[in-house]
Amino acid sequence: MKIVLMSGSTRRDSLNTTVLETVRHILAGLPGTHETVALSVAELPFYEAGLELADGSPAVRAAKELVAGADVLFISTPAYNGAMPGALKNALDWLSRAEGATPSPLTGRVTAVTSASPGARGGLDAQPGLVAVLGRCGARVVEHEPVGAARAGALEVEDGRFTEPELVARLESLVRAALAAVPAGAEVLV
Repeated sequence: MKIVLMSGSTRRDSLNTTVLETVRHILAGLPGTHETVALSVAELPFYEAGLELADGSPAVRAAKELVAGADVLFISTPAYNGAMPGALKNALDWLSRAEGATPSPLTGRVTAVTSASPGARGGLDAQPGLVAVLGRCGARVVEHEPVGAARAGALEVEDGRFTEPELVARLESLVRAALAAVPAGAEVLV
């Protein structure tokens, strides 16, 4: 099973990237084989129709190929003024574009959403907008109670991942829900 991890933050020591490293660690501890690959939103140019008509860019083509080949897309977003950051929305704009008869890489893609923030709400304010955009893009958003890492800057980090037991348990529940949402026929052991 292939899982693409996409952080909505472009910051080097991003709390959302730490959430995704926690997800990677959880997946490594589950039965079955789970290949995880990170997709950086920072590598994608600003969406522009002229660039798309000129065959996009190598970074866009690679991102589309990566997501198209994934069983699950796992997104963690910060909340900038109560919404997802522009870099994440830009990535989704690129990934939502179909190519001829080929649907967009997001169409039907099982997608799990989480967030992290140094604030008390843990980025939860950004999740409804992100879920709405994913829905318009045709993604299959995993139904699960929202999971956000509140006051994430104060949480203990070990080997690049969060270790706070309650957060890890909530993320594991979301991971299991995402794996369970993958259509029958895939080798998933939950």
